[in-house]
Amino acid sequence: MITLSDDPRLSLARGALGAVRIVHDPTLPPRVLRLVDTDGNEFFAKQHSERDRYTRELHAYLAWGAHLIGHVPRVVGRQDRTCTLLLTAVRGVRADAVAPGSPEEEQAHYEAGRVLGKLHHATSVPRTGAVGTELAQRLRDWIARADRAGLISTAERDRMSHSADVLANTLMDSAVCHLDYQPRNWLLGDAFGMCDFEHMRRDARIRDFARLEFRRWQAAPHLRTAFFAGYGTPLNDTEQRLLESFGAIEAVTALVRGHEQDDLALSSHGRTVLARLA
Repeated sequence: MITLSDDPRLSLARGALGAVRIVHDPTLPPRVLRLVDTDGNEFFAKQHSERDRYTRELHAYLAWGAHLIGHVPRVVGRQDRTCTLLLTAVRGVRADAVAPGSPEEEQAHYEAGRVLGKLHHATSVPRTGAVGTELAQRLRDWIARADRAGLISTAERDRMSHSADVLANTLMDSAVCHLDYQPRNWLLGDAFGMCDFEHMRRDARIRDFARLEFRRWQAAPHLRTAFFAGYGTPLNDTEQRLLESFGAIEAVTALVRGHEQDDLALSSHGRTVLARLA
C-alpha cells in the first residue's frame, strides 16, 4: 500500500518544487493530489493506473497545449516509470458546479465552444474515409462486448450495427479532440480552462460534441446554441445527422462500462440514448 511518505506524486512534486503541502479536495479522484508550494502556487500531481492513458495525456499536453495557451495546465514534471504527471493549476471552479439555468451556465457553454474551436480549427484535416472506418470498427467491437454480456437485444444490436455501417461509409473531418468534453472538465475563472486530456487524440471532429449532445443539450437546447455561437461554425444538417450516429457509440460504451463498473447511473444513461436511436 502506498503511503504519503513514498507516494510517487509527492516525490515528483518535492523534486520539482521543493516543499509542498496537500490541499484536501473531495471533488478530485483519488489518483490526483492538489498541492501548494511555499510561494502559494497551486499544482496537481496525477498518477495513471494505465500506461497508455499516461502516454496519451503527456503527448496531448506537449504536442497540442501550444494551441491552448492560457486555457490548459502546463507539465512541470513527469516520471515515466510510475506514470505520474505534475501540472500547473488553472484557477477556477468546475463548470458542473454552476447553477443549472443560470447565465453563468450559458456563458460557460459559449466559452467552451470558443476554446474548443481554437483547437479544432488549428488541427483540422478535411474530409477523409479513414476516420469513419476506424470508428465503425471500434463501434462494432463495443457492440460485440455488449452482445456477449447480454446487454442488448437483437433489434438493438442491428440498430447499432446500422450506425456502424453509416460511419464506415461517411467522409468526415478529423481534428485533435478532447473526447470527454463536458462541464466537469471545464474550469471557470479569469480565463476558461480545460483539463483531463487522457482521452485526447485525433478523431472525427464532430464526435467531440457527442457527450454534450446526449448528456446536456437534449434538455437544454439553449446551451447548444450558446456553444456553437462561441465555436463559430454551426452544424449543418448532414453533420447533425452524423452526430446522431455517434449516439450509438455513446450508448453502447455507457452500457458496457456501466455493467463492468456496476454503475447504475451510467447504465441508465446508455439505455436512454439507445432508446433515442429507435
